[in-house]
Order: sequence, then C-alpha cells, then structure tokens
Amino acid sequence: MATTSNIPETPDQLTELIHRVQAGEEILLAQNGVAIARLVPVQTPNQLRIPGQDKGKVKISTDFNAPLPDTILNDFLNSNLPTV
Repeated sequence: MATTSNIPETPDQLTELIHRVQAGEEILLAQNGVAIARLVPVQTPNQLRIPGQDKGKVKISTDFNAPLPDTILNDFLNSNLPTV
C-alpha cells in the first residue's frame, strides 16, 4: 500500500521520504489531492548479464546494409505523417 504526500509538503520531507522508499515503501506524490508521481525503490536485475551468452542465436542478413527499394524509400521521403 502506498503512502500519499502532497507536493507542497514534500521538500521538507524529502529525506524522510527517500529513507522510506529505501526501506521498500511506495510513496505517491499528489497535487491538490490528485496523484501525479510515484516514488518506488529501484529493483535490481534478477541475474547478471553475461557477455556473449546469445552468440550464434542472431543472424543478420547479407543485404542488411543494402539501399532500400525505391517503393519503400519513397514512403519515408514523401510521408504525410505529422512531424514532431
């Protein structure tokens, strides 16, 4: 269960809130009674990554770097999608 803290009160309580999160508690930060953020402990990975463990499982096609066909390239160049 999460504890809720209102944002105007948070700067004074930040150190305490961080200690509580480190202890495993979840803290919801609220503004005008509406939750807008959640403080949760960072979870460590379950197992260590081992370099090379998937060697030989991925195959890259010989034409991976080949130019795109004009029909596909034109879709990128003449896209009607909105720009961000």
